[in-house]
Amino acid sequence: MARNTRRPSLDAPRGRGGMLQRTPQQSSDRFGRFSEAFARAMGTSGFLIGMTIFVAVWLCWNIFMPPQLQFDPAATNFTLLTLILSLQASYAAPLILLAQNRQDDRDRVQIEQDRQRAERNLADTEYLAREVVALRMAVNDFADQVLTRDTLRTELRALLDKLESAPEVEDGAAR
Repeated sequence: MARNTRRPSLDAPRGRGGMLQRTPQQSSDRFGRFSEAFARAMGTSGFLIGMTIFVAVWLCWNIFMPPQLQFDPAATNFTLLTLILSLQASYAAPLILLAQNRQDDRDRVQIEQDRQRAERNLADTEYLAREVVALRMAVNDFADQVLTRDTLRTELRALLDKLESAPEVEDGAAR
């Protein structure tokens, strides 16, 4: 008996052996996607034209063909055609309703995401508005405190006059 000498690889998660060893998983939503495709197909003009042609051919065949070739004669009021159309309608209605319910669920999620996005946009806008107001206030405060050349010259002359009027200290006294 040969032993498996292969060491486990640390760069791949455990249990993954490749595509061939994986078991395919059925989508739990496959029937829902089928019902949406069915409802989408039934709502097209191609379906209506095809169904009209099918019924017209059925009726013409069973009216104008010899009685031995008729499989749903007019004498029985086209019972088989009635049953087929009833069966088609009995399956179509629930599938269409299922497709509408799925669309309603998607719309609900989309509306919730739009509402959250709108709230975030509003919060961002309010934050930016507060920042703009703060910047305006800072600029106004700065504008009130701006030193002009004349103001600076006046202040410097006053300081120079103050220094010149102060008693002079001799070099020897400072040591």
